[in-house]
Order: sequence, then structure tokens, then C-alpha cells
Amino acid sequence: MFALRRSIDEVNPNAVVIEAASPILVDGGEQIRGKRVLCVEDGPTVTHGEMAYGAAAVAARRYGAAELVDPRPFAAGDLADVFKRYTHLEQVLPAVGYGEKQVADLAETIRRAECDLVLIGTPIDLRRLIKIEKPALRVRYELQEIGTPDLAGLLAERGFLT
Repeated sequence: MFALRRSIDEVNPNAVVIEAASPILVDGGEQIRGKRVLCVEDGPTVTHGEMAYGAAAVAARRYGAAELVDPRPFAAGDLADVFKRYTHLEQVLPAVGYGEKQVADLAETIRRAECDLVLIGTPIDLRRLIKIEKPALRVRYELQEIGTPDLAGLLAERGFLT
């Protein structure tokens, strides 16, 4: 946190830094233990954001998955090109785009994947968009502010909350 705060101070010495965590929440997380898991992650986070993993992979490891399934051999349509472009992705399936073709490619990739369980670490529950015929759990995360200042206090101080 010190390095981040120093960088912010250099860019904007008047910036207020609110320290926070993002706790992972999985209903039925005990079902993950010992399973071969396909981790579906928020596309922009793991592609443009260049992260190698997201909330689903964190949950898989935390709850004792036996394996994070490599989705690349199962990639359908445009997703095969996504993996060629974003070579850092090896153990997660990015949910990219929400056009009809991209959704169909995502559904087909999940259908092809050799896994016991699908973990959905996207902001929306993909089960509302596609039929996943394998057991699937949604992974969520929330904002947990640590210490002060906190967002409510800052907003109240500036007159945005009464």
C-alpha cells in the first residue's frame, strides 16, 4: 500500500485514499474441493486489464480445487483468437463480449471443457444468458473498506450524505 499511496501522492497530493479489500463470496463453496474447475472470469479484467486470473480462480484455490482446467484446447470461435492475442491467459476463460456470436462461443467453450464444475467470476451471472449443463457456482466479491477514511464518511464530510 505504501508504494501505491506514494504514487497517488505524486500524481495528486490532494487525493483521498480509501483502503479496501474485495472478499470472495461463494454460496456452496464446499463443492469446489477436489474438483477439476473451469474458471470463467470477467473478460475486460483478464484481457485488457492483463490479469492472469480473477475471482473465480481465487475461489478455486481457496476452496481446494484439484485443478484449474486450461480452457484453451476447448475454445470455440472467436475465443480461440482471444487466447492467441492474450497469451498470458492459461487457466481462465474470459467472458468477452456480449454479442450473440460471442455468447454462443462462450457457451460452446464451456460445453466442450472437460471439467467437474464451472465457477462464474463475472459481474453478471452468466447462467442468465446461457444454459450451462454442468454444475456451476457463482463467485462474487464485495467492497470491504478498511479503517478510515471510509466512503460514507468522506461523502458526509463533503455534504453528499445527510
